[in-house]
Amino acid sequence: MQLSIIILNYNVRYFLELCLQSVEAATTNLNAEIIVVDNNSNDGSCKMVKQKFPNIKLIENKENLGFSKGNNIGVQHAKGDYLCILNPDTVLPEDCFDQLFEFSKIKNNLGIFACCLIDGKGAFLPESKRHIPTPKVAMQKIFGFDKSYYVTGIKDNSTGIAPVLVGAFMIMETKIYKQVGGFDEDYFMYGEDIDLSYKVVKAGFDNMYYGPVKVVHFKGESTLKDANYANRFYGAMQIFYKKHLKKNLMFDVLVWLGITFAKTFKNSAFAEIVPVSKYVLVSDRDYPTLKEKLNKPIEIVLVLSNIEANTQILLDANYLSFKTIIETLSNSEKNKNLSFRILPKNSNFILGSNSSKTRGEVLHF
Repeated sequence: MQLSIIILNYNVRYFLELCLQSVEAATTNLNAEIIVVDNNSNDGSCKMVKQKFPNIKLIENKENLGFSKGNNIGVQHAKGDYLCILNPDTVLPEDCFDQLFEFSKIKNNLGIFACCLIDGKGAFLPESKRHIPTPKVAMQKIFGFDKSYYVTGIKDNSTGIAPVLVGAFMIMETKIYKQVGGFDEDYFMYGEDIDLSYKVVKAGFDNMYYGPVKVVHFKGESTLKDANYANRFYGAMQIFYKKHLKKNLMFDVLVWLGITFAKTFKNSAFAEIVPVSKYVLVSDRDYPTLKEKLNKPIEIVLVLSNIEANTQILLDANYLSFKTIIETLSNSEKNKNLSFRILPKNSNFILGSNSSKTRGEVLHF
């Protein structure tokens, strides 16, 4: 088997459904398996997977075991030569794996490879490509100086070596994953991808970023002006330095100051409010119950053109390919007055996000 896709889920049932639809479409030409590991969700995620995706392997944990352990459990069941670690709040284009595996053939000594992540409005997520967070780099990050933390030398649509890739989407050979010990289970909810990326680099491999492929990740990296995130970042870095680098007293002091500063902005991670004066549905069909739920007229179009400000664009996956949906988001990312929602196939809900700092919204109709 060529590929095992591991999706760790925790209480994002509707985003998971959309994700699985896109993953199934992206693996049509591959010998692949999809493994969903559920960390004891209480939102009906497992029931949905069993009913709508009976061919997917579902592992139901009895407690929330965290990101590292949950993914490691999935890997134990994987049969593929390659692993894809994937978040459940992602949407993949149909040619995602075809392109990435073609790219992997031209690079010797390849470790982890990944693509460009965008948020629910099409904006690039900088955590797609990062540097090793040495104490100096981490301190700059904590105080808001991100340039040295992210790999800004590679253009978002280009390709190059990026030492640290993001756990929301990464691919690597299973044998390399096992060689370096997989995700370190001392991390619970942050820093696991940094640790794994660094171990792969230390083992002598190059981690590569491939910008031409774009994947939607609705919930992006939270701002460090949020105290909870700052605490998680600090805790993860403490584990990372203990395992891989020398302890740095100055870093400890400055991080403490950074967290204290962040606590004064504890309410800063909020969903961006985008006014909606008009709805445009890109589809070849009508949805009367959706019109009733939105309580506003919906213009139905086959192709987008001349979109007015403050329009919410509803993208119907029954009509559009996932690649077209992703391209629509990406091409509109500079228009801050637009928002987007996706209607998954054969469903009665739309979902999306106006900010990478929050999980997103689901509207049933």
